[in-house]
Amino acid sequence: MRKNKIGAIDVGTTKVCTIMGDVDDNGSLRILGVGVVPSTGLHKGLVVNINEAKESIRESVRRAEKTAGYKLESAYVGVTGRHINSVNNRGIIAITRNDQLVRPDDLRRVLDVARTVKVPSDHKLLHIIPRGYAVDGQEGVKNPVGMHGFRLDVETHIITAAITSVQNLTKCIRGVGIEIDDLVLEPLASAESVLTEEERQGGVVIADIGGGTTDIAVFKDNSIYHTSILPVAGYQVTRDVSIGLGLSFELAEEMKKRYGNVMPAEEKSDNDMMLTEDGHDVSYAQLSEIIRTRVEEMLRLVMLELPQADYGKLVPSGLVLTGGGSNLPGIAELGQQVTRMPVRIGYPVNLYGVSDILNNPAYATSVGLMLWKLRNQGTTGWNTKRSGIKRLVSRLFKVFR
Repeated sequence: MRKNKIGAIDVGTTKVCTIMGDVDDNGSLRILGVGVVPSTGLHKGLVVNINEAKESIRESVRRAEKTAGYKLESAYVGVTGRHINSVNNRGIIAITRNDQLVRPDDLRRVLDVARTVKVPSDHKLLHIIPRGYAVDGQEGVKNPVGMHGFRLDVETHIITAAITSVQNLTKCIRGVGIEIDDLVLEPLASAESVLTEEERQGGVVIADIGGGTTDIAVFKDNSIYHTSILPVAGYQVTRDVSIGLGLSFELAEEMKKRYGNVMPAEEKSDNDMMLTEDGHDVSYAQLSEIIRTRVEEMLRLVMLELPQADYGKLVPSGLVLTGGGSNLPGIAELGQQVTRMPVRIGYPVNLYGVSDILNNPAYATSVGLMLWKLRNQGTTGWNTKRSGIKRLVSRLFKVFR
């Protein structure tokens, strides 16, 4: 029996993707509708024009609803941007009951202690994710409920976001009549759709190369270890091509997608000229060299974001590249040369239903937002719920929409 309708909206710098689906009693996800449109009104993952962003979101939702055959009521929404901060913090409480039994209330209490980190006044808690528990010093406990002990420790990964940046995004989503089920940091969502259990356990870094940002997450011992956002991504590659070859930004983007290769074939030479539609002569070798230089720099910046220098020990499973920027031919091979460790391209896996378009690294975050609901509950610190009056107004809006 199918039930539990679920939706996700990934508002990116270059595209807006809305996915609609449902979940059965066994927890299997089926894709029912997909709507992808070019994004306007955003720069480096942040809303810079609310009206333009709202129209992109509205059209994306409309296309997904047309395929699915029903109205989207609410959705999980991805968050990114340089304003994201993260820190690991520990919480400790005493178990004072006579039976010394750890109960669910104790988990909530120890997480409340762990969340007492200093947060800038213009930021607010986005996620507090338990990494692992310890009972009376015994580390590595995943679920301590039912265990006996005098002391309960928790190691958490805490993520904060700028209040105004998130408010602008939520205003756009709600402006088209969609409620927000949860706000999810985008690299966490991407990891849900492309990483294997073995990689998360052994230690792996995922880099989601989008249009405006490269989102980074490190997993170790099957839990999140570190997150960060780089304001360098596909936009910078295209801009370099535009400047270096004297092309318009739109033409440079087209040339990058059509001919770009960070590991070009050796038989290509500087005399291999390509003619663009508007009559420009473009050297294949020059195009590839510009792209390779910028991508190599980007990969080095990713490794510099890791919390310790000995990344071979931290992430023995290597680097997983995903996002639209990872579609550049040769990027995995270049990644291996730069990082000296295993590198692969991450594709969304185990998709069913109307999902053909989603079999692409560019949709890792979009698919991951759907999977987040199935695997992670209660990790958000952001109040995404509206007051009763606002919900009523939203329902009336949907009726007239």
